[in-house]
Amino acid sequence: MTTKTVDSEVLCLGYPIYNSSLENLPVKPKLLVSTINQYSYCISEEDAVFKNALLESDVILPDGVGIVAAAKWLNGVSVKKIAGADFHEFQLKRLNEIHGSCFYLGASNETLAKIGERLKVDYPNVTFGSYSPPYKPEFSEEDNLKMIEAVNAFQPDVLFVGMTAPKQEKWSHANKDLLDAKIICSIGAVFDFYAGTVERPNKIWQDLGLEWLGRLLKEPKRMAKRYIYYGGVFTKHLVKAKFSSNKKLEATVS
Repeated sequence: MTTKTVDSEVLCLGYPIYNSSLENLPVKPKLLVSTINQYSYCISEEDAVFKNALLESDVILPDGVGIVAAAKWLNGVSVKKIAGADFHEFQLKRLNEIHGSCFYLGASNETLAKIGERLKVDYPNVTFGSYSPPYKPEFSEEDNLKMIEAVNAFQPDVLFVGMTAPKQEKWSHANKDLLDAKIICSIGAVFDFYAGTVERPNKIWQDLGLEWLGRLLKEPKRMAKRYIYYGGVFTKHLVKAKFSSNKKLEATVS
């Protein structure tokens, strides 16, 4: 069920997962980048529009130890986790070197202001802009028009979209062709991490592959369903995929 495709990708649970360094990202006139973890995979199995948005992304980053473990168990392939925060930091360093620009779409005006303050210190060569869309389950045509106009008036090298999954991925996919940005990437909680409104678990948790546990301990009410309930759902998907793969292998051998 899961086989290796090209050198920079591993097909895992039906998704082409990026398996190279960020320096080797494909070069395209417009690059749509998404991330996947055990939670977003489970949601995509319930939401066909979200699943299509992920599958039609140019790059899908393995943002979670669940996906890393799945690739190893189902494929026998080692995949390095690349969190949205890692991608964000990589792009800011690159933009700082080339005096590039980025735009933050999502979060509150207060959070965006804190991001702007930190960017001035951390990456003084980066030109940045932002827009806070209305907080609602679905955007109206007028909402979408204002969001697109705000981005296109700035014409960023990189557009960071932070509206939580699956809304951010579906919005980015639906509006990709209308957006005047070279790289479009959905990075969710990274807005809050970078602004300091939510503390990301420290590097010790990250290196141990337990960043999810650190977030669960910090925000148990909000994260319990994502990590505990959907952790169980994801495990069921893995077992089903493994069983299906073994049955196909047995049929081929016989």
